[in-house]
Amino acid sequence: MRLNGRRQSSNFDDRRGRRGGSGLKIGGGIGAVIIACIIAWVSGGNPLEVLMQNSGQLTSGSQHTSTYTPSAQEEQLATFSRQILAGTEDVWTKLFAQQGLRYEPPTLVLYSGAVQSGCGNATSQTGPFYCSADQSVYIDLSFFTEMKHTLGADGDFAYAYVIAHEVGHHVQYLLGTLDDAHSRMSRMSDAEANKISVALELQADYYAGVWAHHDNKMFGSLEDGDIEEAIDAAQKIGDDYLQKRAQGYSVPDSFTHGTSAQRSSALRDGLSSGRFPQ
Repeated sequence: MRLNGRRQSSNFDDRRGRRGGSGLKIGGGIGAVIIACIIAWVSGGNPLEVLMQNSGQLTSGSQHTSTYTPSAQEEQLATFSRQILAGTEDVWTKLFAQQGLRYEPPTLVLYSGAVQSGCGNATSQTGPFYCSADQSVYIDLSFFTEMKHTLGADGDFAYAYVIAHEVGHHVQYLLGTLDDAHSRMSRMSDAEANKISVALELQADYYAGVWAHHDNKMFGSLEDGDIEEAIDAAQKIGDDYLQKRAQGYSVPDSFTHGTSAQRSSALRDGLSSGRFPQ
């Protein structure tokens, strides 16, 4: 991606080096993030739902700050993440205004190991997530390293897709889509609720594509190979791909994010059309 000279978002909360709440497991070897996510997906779990179930149950323990020195590569990823967030702010502010709406950007929270969010306690094993309770996107930057080494999903636009997907959930929250879906899911069987979850995730993929479409029009940000990077990443985080990788077969009723084909198709649709609302 072409990001030279692009601004960095000020909606940024750097909590790296802080350890949040009691009872949180810190650490994990290489691959721990993706492996844990695979286990959650295979069992039909949804990290966002787990976090929401813990809403309001934060421990009273204070966060402890330890000596933390990020690597040069991590600092580059932090700058990159703030630039991508700034791009989402520019695009969604414009698109919301065209609909007569006001866009309120989310906060990007960077953390290391564990964090207290408005939706409850989380560790790096949760993976990137959006919390509507505090309208924030949470990322442990080690996730990008795990994407590369464990799934072979690499590249700056692949990483941007992850951030834009979580911002897509914020767009859903602002439009009322997220709360409506969660309300309906609470009254359904697990299998039926999973279908709603899949629809939410695919729409967030679509919104990630919409962002990329307009970011490229505004800033000429996409380079040769970028789209292929993101499509490859979308395919490698499909429920069927992850389940087959983990256990050799897939269980469609447990899907919460969509198949590889569905996720890559949703992203492509947003990239090609740039249409909002969907």
